Amino acid sequence: MNQLQNPTSPSWGTNTKLIVGLTVVVIAGALLVKFQFILTPLLIALLLAYLFHPIADFFQRKLPLSWNASVAIIYLVVIILLLSLLTLGGVGLVQQVQSLVTIIQDAITTLPQLIEQVSGHVYQFGPFKLDFRAIDLRDISSQVLGMVQPLLSRTGTLVSTVAGSAANFLGWTLFVILVSYFVLAESGGLRNRIVAVDVPGYTQDLERLSRELGRIWNAFLRGQIIIFFLAVIVYSIVLTVLGVHYALSLAFLAGLARFVPYVGPAINWIILVLVAYFQAFKLFDLSPFNYTLLILVVALVIDQVFDNIISPRILSDALKVHPAAVLVAAIVAANLFGIIGVVVAAPILATAALLWQYTMRKMLDLNPWPEKESHQPPPPFGSKLIASIRRFFLNLNLNRKKEK
Repeated sequence: MNQLQNPTSPSWGTNTKLIVGLTVVVIAGALLVKFQFILTPLLIALLLAYLFHPIADFFQRKLPLSWNASVAIIYLVVIILLLSLLTLGGVGLVQQVQSLVTIIQDAITTLPQLIEQVSGHVYQFGPFKLDFRAIDLRDISSQVLGMVQPLLSRTGTLVSTVAGSAANFLGWTLFVILVSYFVLAESGGLRNRIVAVDVPGYTQDLERLSRELGRIWNAFLRGQIIIFFLAVIVYSIVLTVLGVHYALSLAFLAGLARFVPYVGPAINWIILVLVAYFQAFKLFDLSPFNYTLLILVVALVIDQVFDNIISPRILSDALKVHPAAVLVAAIVAANLFGIIGVVVAAPILATAALLWQYTMRKMLDLNPWPEKESHQPPPPFGSKLIASIRRFFLNLNLNRKKEK
């Protein structure tokens, strides 16, 4: 009686595994360098798929629709909105950004003469006095010009490139939408199938990593992006009321500034000051200096409200990363991924910190998860903010009753 033996595959030795691992790393690195231009669109596509997943899940639960039908409806609405925005405001927005870059470049060209005029005067504001005669502002102006002029020249080139290659931009936009649609549709409604990785023996670790990364990116998508749109809306209304030119472009700049701590708001203030000072129209016929001071004070107040009231209520330190580290990460990510790298610098840094902690603890044969996993679902967006608003009005009502 012949016994059938199950064929066995020979196991690899340590040297073979090392050679194969190094080969895979070299090939992956070469592919990343060769096709670096496609990384940013792929990252945007994955972000869109992750962002639209809760909406598609809501449609599937509330409407008698399949998962594919829910996803198709979402992307159909996105395409219609995108075409509408491009038709109504796309050309105007590009022209407004180009004009804004031009006026800022002209203003910076005349900045040394302006600083020289300011440096020799004493300004009186009621009981306050500012004496610029003892301060040498020429070195400051030269340093500012050295930092800002290269950035503005690159910005002007970027705007001209986008305006002159609209077909290329629309092509990449279509690519991002298609990839995002297929990724979300093929996930079957399961969030962990948007990006699926299967390594034998590491199923539990990968599931835990997936949940931790989900919390990081949920906090970012739920918080920072909403703060961006709030900043754009607030600045658009306020700057329009104050009569500042290029209000929409400046509002988008202020929204992007919310992603980069320290430096982002400072650049936004400088550009607001330049535009307000050199534009012809001044609200209430104010002098250029007083009008510019008014715009700067309003911008400072808005940013302080966002930093101390709105951002803590929405984000609640969910990413747990230091602002200075986010600033460094934004510079590195901008060189790697362009403008999208600046936008997603905070969650990328939090992701890198999580992977670094996991790798180091595994290298030292320690438990990669020293803390117990919190299974408490995150509060819905705005719940703390809404509760604070309710508490504020309740206190007002109680105070009025006490006065009566």
